Amino acid sequence: MTTLNVKEIYHDLHQMPELGLEEYKTSAYLADALEKLGYDVTRNVGVTGVVGIEKGEEEGPVMLLRADMDALPFVVDGKPVNIHACGHDAHSAMLLAAASLLKGKIKRGTLKILFQPAEETLKGALGVIEAGVLEDVDMALGLHIRPVQDIPFGTLSPGVKHSSSTFVKVVLRGRSAHASRPHLGVNTIEAAAAIIHSVGAIKMNPNFSWSCKPTIINGGGTATNIIPDCTSMMFDIRSQTNEIMSELLERFQKVVHSVAEAFEAEAEIIFPGGVIPAAVLDDELTAEVAESIKEVVGEENLMPVLNNTGGEDFHYFANKYPNLKAAYFGVGVAAEPGLHDPNMHFNIDGLQNGVDVLVNMTLKKLG
Repeated sequence: MTTLNVKEIYHDLHQMPELGLEEYKTSAYLADALEKLGYDVTRNVGVTGVVGIEKGEEEGPVMLLRADMDALPFVVDGKPVNIHACGHDAHSAMLLAAASLLKGKIKRGTLKILFQPAEETLKGALGVIEAGVLEDVDMALGLHIRPVQDIPFGTLSPGVKHSSSTFVKVVLRGRSAHASRPHLGVNTIEAAAAIIHSVGAIKMNPNFSWSCKPTIINGGGTATNIIPDCTSMMFDIRSQTNEIMSELLERFQKVVHSVAEAFEAEAEIIFPGGVIPAAVLDDELTAEVAESIKEVVGEENLMPVLNNTGGEDFHYFANKYPNLKAAYFGVGVAAEPGLHDPNMHFNIDGLQNGVDVLVNMTLKKLG
């Protein structure tokens, strides 16, 4: 059977960074490679996703291996560019290399290889769910490269517990007036300032990590002597658990509406990307990942489970299918200065460890 080199795949994918739901070259490259390996391939899943299937001769579970594909948008030297600054090219490279090693070795059950689009838009996982990819899946395994701040190069973590996250748009509508008669208007910039201050006073259980902060504000026009009648804000909201997130969002909305009402303004609250659930990882499956890591790189290179304040739409899988067992591990590649930095780089020699853990875990379940 053909064995694909993870470094070569990575170099190919790194040269074709594409934004979410626009991964046309990337998905074609991956689908073509899976077909050449002999997988039963479905293209254009959830717009640009790719699914490859290999079935064993014996009855058994359906196991999904998932990697994301999309890049991030930046402005560099005044020009818009797409950059793989979160390692999704590395994730797809590890999964494709693993698929090449697993072909012909699935004895029982079904292996599903999923190259998922649009993780960064928060819509990719929902798209493949709507396409029915998860309907028959018993267990799902995802992975992500880790920055140098998390774990050392050459080590792996058996679990990355992402937080629940969302971004919220608040639109305030008031009433214009001449600045010499402010009492005749409703100043939405003043209302926005009061909302930001009041949101900052929200108190939640300090035993759990959470945050709620404004990241964008736009208000007023071009004239300095007109009371602004419309202001919009964006808030980034995160929580370690889904329960805390529900409570936090309830308090947030109460604060926004009550403060806006006090200013006689109208407030509209919009969730453009929905609310990504926090990780609910299966303890047993995560323990098996830990054993696989020991077998691949030795016990000395097994790191603890990581709590992470970032969000990941992989966790929609277990959220939408409560009986599905999910695990998600981290691969230490010394990524620096950090994820989502346009200058992010890492040691690609660590990618083979991720490949080997994917293969080890799959063969334990389906081999």
